[in-house]
Amino acid sequence: MSTNQVTEYPDHVGYARETRKAFFTDTSVCIGCKACEVACKEWNRNPVEGYELSGNSYDNTGSLGADTWRHVAFIEQDHERIEQARESGRRLTGLGMPTIGDPSQQQEEQPHPDTPDFRWLMSSDVCKHCTNAGCLDVCPTGALFRTEFGTVVVQDDVCNGCGTCVAGCPFGVIERRADGGVQKRNSREGEDFTEGVHAPTRNVGVAQKCTLCYDRLKDGLAPACQKACPTESIQFGDRDEMLRRAHERLATLHAQGRTEARLYGANELDGVGGTGSIFLLLDAPEVYGLPPDPRVPTADLPEMAKKAALAAAGMVAAVVGSFLIGARA
Repeated sequence: MSTNQVTEYPDHVGYARETRKAFFTDTSVCIGCKACEVACKEWNRNPVEGYELSGNSYDNTGSLGADTWRHVAFIEQDHERIEQARESGRRLTGLGMPTIGDPSQQQEEQPHPDTPDFRWLMSSDVCKHCTNAGCLDVCPTGALFRTEFGTVVVQDDVCNGCGTCVAGCPFGVIERRADGGVQKRNSREGEDFTEGVHAPTRNVGVAQKCTLCYDRLKDGLAPACQKACPTESIQFGDRDEMLRRAHERLATLHAQGRTEARLYGANELDGVGGTGSIFLLLDAPEVYGLPPDPRVPTADLPEMAKKAALAAAGMVAAVVGSFLIGARA
């Protein structure tokens, strides 16, 4: 576990009635149907972002942001890139274990289920709900808070739209919602939804991101994206159980010869202390647009404060020393 004492840990919030919740997203079974994207937008009444294709296969939303809290990425890979992914996975997992018995009797590596010359990697990305949440650390108004489920949520009525949290997120997840122009934070027009009428943009100028459907969790329901997923690529539950499933699935894929499989967000010693959104990837994190070594900006604050204090003490000592020397002269 990270030792950053600035961050409010999920297990330090003082709630005893709930355990920390998390997503486990298994990209190996994602079919790119975007049911999770649609369900997220519908439940949270997030604005549409148009229907223009980005040039990345069927990806028309581009990335996570204020209006898109679930984003399905489409990555096209040829045979060469698949082999590179497998080789990098072999180096990570160190699968070169000695065999038992006659090597000629060993079961050959199972063929990859995708087309040898081409495959799509599809992944449904979401806010990581970090253990050490940079957005939560730097928020000056207390608009961001840690819930009883260990998730990080923005209070729309408290956020002043300063944007400090945007710079504090190492994943680039949180953004201020815009309407294409400039609008004051206290403008609250168009909050209500009218059936048959295009819903106006809500919470303009306010930081927005996935809440892990906090309103649904309080009613004992699962997040909308997980309920809509037809392949169980998105799983939800207690974080310890999600970790167990992630490691179990990883072992299964490795046993099938799919050495490119790896976990992301499951390491509690990384720069964010582990995440509340665990991913099973089939290539390096950078391929999916994820930072390979995310680090919360406030992780070094305690050490920086110590060095600043030492520097200040040195300056004070130098000034006092100069006065004493001058007085003797």
